[in-house]
Amino acid sequence: MTLSDIAHLRLHNQHLTRPVFNKPGEVVRSLGAVQAQDYLASLWAVGLRLPNATEADVEQAIANREMVRTWPMRGTIHYVAPEAARWMLGLLTPRVIARSAGRYRALELDDSVFSHSRRVLEKALQDGKLLTRGAICKLLEAEGIVTAESRGLHILGHWAQKGLICFGPRAAKQPTFVLLDRWIPRSKTLERDEALAQLARRYFKSHGPATLQDFAWWSGLTVADAKVGLEPVKPEFTHADVNDVTYWFIDNVGSGEIAPQLLPFFDEFLVAYKDRGAALEPSHTPKVNAGGGLLNPTVVLNGRVVGTWKRTFKKDTVFISLNLFMPLSKVQTQAVHAAAERYGRFVKMMAMVN
Repeated sequence: MTLSDIAHLRLHNQHLTRPVFNKPGEVVRSLGAVQAQDYLASLWAVGLRLPNATEADVEQAIANREMVRTWPMRGTIHYVAPEAARWMLGLLTPRVIARSAGRYRALELDDSVFSHSRRVLEKALQDGKLLTRGAICKLLEAEGIVTAESRGLHILGHWAQKGLICFGPRAAKQPTFVLLDRWIPRSKTLERDEALAQLARRYFKSHGPATLQDFAWWSGLTVADAKVGLEPVKPEFTHADVNDVTYWFIDNVGSGEIAPQLLPFFDEFLVAYKDRGAALEPSHTPKVNAGGGLLNPTVVLNGRVVGTWKRTFKKDTVFISLNLFMPLSKVQTQAVHAAAERYGRFVKMMAMVN
C-alpha cells in the first residue's frame, strides 16, 4: 500500500468519490462526526457527500433533528447523529472540561457561576424554546452573570459539553440554542468500553485507512483509551503496514472516476488525521494551515491537495478564486471548474471561477 492508495481509500470511505446516502443525517451517522464550527462550510462538508443536495436541504435536516450540532470532541463543534449525541458527550467531554480548568479560573467561572447559569438556561429554554447566543447572554447579564471576554461562550460550551444544551436551527442567520433533552429523544446509553468500541468502529470504517494515533487525534481520546476502543473491533478491519506504521481500514473500493473536489474549511478528509501526509505535501502545509488550527478550503485532485480556494458572493453569483500549487492540464482545469459549478448548484447560484 502506498500513500496514494491511502488517499484514494479515504476519499471512497468518506463518500467523496461516489455518494451512497441520500440524506444528510445518514452521512453524519456514517462518519461518526463532522467538524462544524464554521457553519456554512459544514453545510457543504455534508452536502458534497450527497447527490444533488443543496444548502437548504442540509439546513432542513438540522431543523428536522436528523443531525445534532454540539461540542462532543476536542472542544470543537461537530455534527453527530441524534442517538449518538449523549454517549459521545459522556465519553469525550470530561477530558476536555478538565483541560479547561485553567481557562475557567482565569475567567472566574467557578461552580457557583456554572450552577447559576444552568438555572438561567433551563428556565429560558423550557418548553422547547430556541434562543440565540445574544439573547441568552442578555438573560445571563440580567441575572448578574458577566458574559464579556468570552465568558458567555465558555458557559454555553460548558453546558453543551455537559449535555444540557445543543444548537438548534438558525434564526435570522443566527445560531440558536435549545435544551438537548427537549430537542432529541432519549437514547440508549453505552458503557465506557462499549462506547470506545463503537466510536472506533465508526471512525475506521468511514475514515480508514487510519492509524491508532489518527483515531486518538480525531476523537481527543488518550492513545491508551483509543487502543481500548480499537482492540475489540480489529477483526472487522483489514490492516496494512506502511513505513512501519499500521493502518486500519475497510477495503471496499469500487470502480469509478475520482473527480476533483473543492473541500470546505475543516473537511474530514484532512482534519480527521494527525498525519496528513497521504493527501498533503509537507511543503504545501503552510499554505493550507491558516493559523489557529484553521485549515483553508482545499482543491483536491486524485486524492492530493493541489491548491486552496475561497468564495465571494455577489448578488446571484458565487465567485471561486483558486490558488493552485501547480499547473493543471486543460482536462484537469475543466474538471476543477465542474467542481466549482457543483458548489454553485449547492448554494443555488451561478459559479464563476477567477
